[in-house]
Amino acid sequence: MRRLLPALLLCASATWAAGLDLGVMLGEPTGLSGKYWLDKNHAVDGGLAWSLSDDQDLHLHGDYLIHKHGVLPEAELPGGLAFYYGFGGRLQLREDDDDGRDENDDKDKLGLRIPLGLEWSPNRDLRVFVEVVPVVDLLPDTEAGFNGALGLRFRLR
Repeated sequence: MRRLLPALLLCASATWAAGLDLGVMLGEPTGLSGKYWLDKNHAVDGGLAWSLSDDQDLHLHGDYLIHKHGVLPEAELPGGLAFYYGFGGRLQLREDDDDGRDENDDKDKLGLRIPLGLEWSPNRDLRVFVEVVPVVDLLPDTEAGFNGALGLRFRLR
């Protein structure tokens, strides 16, 4: 947990930026989510979350996202629906303890992310998203897995 404070300070400093959406994500991982819009179709997002599959693991990620509007048939929903994809990285900080896990399971992980998702904007202040994210950890060992989340973000003014 000694690494949690610098991560929280970094996320708090990002909230001062204009054009920022902040919210929560539920799934694997579960935690805080932020997105900074570069323009109508491009954004960077980040997450500060905790892994539910492994106790006491802090998950940090950042992605560059490209949004495609009008690719999917518009449902009878108010607002807009966009498909997005991108690439990014994640850092999983593992709590070093004696909980019976294998020695390799107590090591921090660094990996690549490929987010694929849908985002619904019922109005200009709220965004609801669902995403599936293939992950390839590169360090300390190479292994593949998935993250997934359902979340919502509110636009800060």
